[in-house]
Amino acid sequence: MQYDLTDFRVFANIAEESNLTRGAAKSFLSVPATSQRIKNLEDVLGVKLLQRTTQGVAITEAGKMYLSHARQILGQLELLTSDLQALGSGATGLLKVLANTTAITEFLPTVMSDYLGQHPQVKIDLRERLSDEAVRAVREGAADLGIISGSVPTEDLEVQSFAHSRLVVIAPAGHRVLQQESVLFSELLDEEFVALLDGSATQEFLRQHALKLHRALKVRVQAAGFDAVFRMVEAGAGIGIMPEVVLQRLNVNETVGVCALKDAWAIREYQLCAKSFANLPLFAREFVETILRHYRL
Repeated sequence: MQYDLTDFRVFANIAEESNLTRGAAKSFLSVPATSQRIKNLEDVLGVKLLQRTTQGVAITEAGKMYLSHARQILGQLELLTSDLQALGSGATGLLKVLANTTAITEFLPTVMSDYLGQHPQVKIDLRERLSDEAVRAVREGAADLGIISGSVPTEDLEVQSFAHSRLVVIAPAGHRVLQQESVLFSELLDEEFVALLDGSATQEFLRQHALKLHRALKVRVQAAGFDAVFRMVEAGAGIGIMPEVVLQRLNVNETVGVCALKDAWAIREYQLCAKSFANLPLFAREFVETILRHYRL
């Protein structure tokens, strides 16, 4: 039997979105074409992979098995591509790191400056992912390290904590949400938001928490990066949610107010995860040590 890489990618996208329409959009395919592709795949395999529900799609047991293998194969292909590109550029070591938005924008820049200056022949393939996606990739061997936060199951991985932060609400001075020192996320869902672009790990994290409340964020403006979100809020475009560590870097003045989020998930512990830190190559262990030296709790 011949397997199609496009089938792997399409099915993985549908599974990640739990929705055929969004999975099709993520795969740059029409919904009818995606539906037909899944039907053909099920016919060839002789099993049902998806079960249609009123809320989207659910993955069958056979679908879970197919998905696990698909992700491993796609992850290995990404590693192959990265390894070959690294060799072609003359690098002697390739470190694949998956991290969430805050880790990339707030914690890693100074680490990268320090580490890369001392390791000129090492190439780092850094990609933004949700924490659960990073954990899955490390578990399946598609990444060497994950930088994660939140309550993500990591029982079969090794983890090391290195920093704490919390998500806070920012709003134009005088906004009604600032009348309280702290609010629940659910109390904000009637407000208009300034949000990060779709695909951002932080934006997806907030979208998922809104969906758990059977709501959707009212996004008025989307901006590329926390700095731009802050400036848009400052201009009165809406409210925003960002890590407190970002505000420590930005020039916060009296035009913007800050309000704490009461939700337990707003307190973020940042962790490194790997299958085994001891079994990482020396250059990868030294990257971990650089992060811990900069931020160790």
